Amino acid sequence: MENCLATTTHLRPAEPEWYALQIKPRSEKKAELQLRAKGIETYLPLVRQVRWWSDRRKIIETPLFAGYEFVRIPLSPTTKLLVLRTSGVTHFVGLPSGATPIRSAQIESLRLLLDNNAECSIRPFLRTGQRVRILGGSLEGVEGILLEDGKHLVVSIDCIQRSIAVQIEGYDLEPA
Repeated sequence: MENCLATTTHLRPAEPEWYALQIKPRSEKKAELQLRAKGIETYLPLVRQVRWWSDRRKIIETPLFAGYEFVRIPLSPTTKLLVLRTSGVTHFVGLPSGATPIRSAQIESLRLLLDNNAECSIRPFLRTGQRVRILGGSLEGVEGILLEDGKHLVVSIDCIQRSIAVQIEGYDLEPA
């Protein structure tokens, strides 16, 4: 019988990656403070908004993505549990099997936009090939498939197998 020596391999700790968290409504800032107190790197993108009351106006900071914030952690059972045991945190966003990492470049782009006070607004998330509907303007209600260039919409008549493309620059879209 051949003598087998057991070799141990040393696993490197997982590199920290960005993950999105679902947060209870209006609990984003509290959750961020608690996560930071636990030594977890967080990012809660905030935007300034003017709010009017009957007697005054005030500039307040509100979460850009209500109900979400980001953490940068090495995803291990211990750190995952530490995050999930934070008041206000409901779950990691991603596949049912677990959290889905976010590319660092996406977080850095978001930071750069907000740090430079770039004029931006929330838009529906649309994918190439997705069925969308035009909002407002003379084409309001038109539905079609968003083309790869993001500037054209294909409207099809299925039964005769014919399509036309229309330019949609300047129109607001929503998923159909």
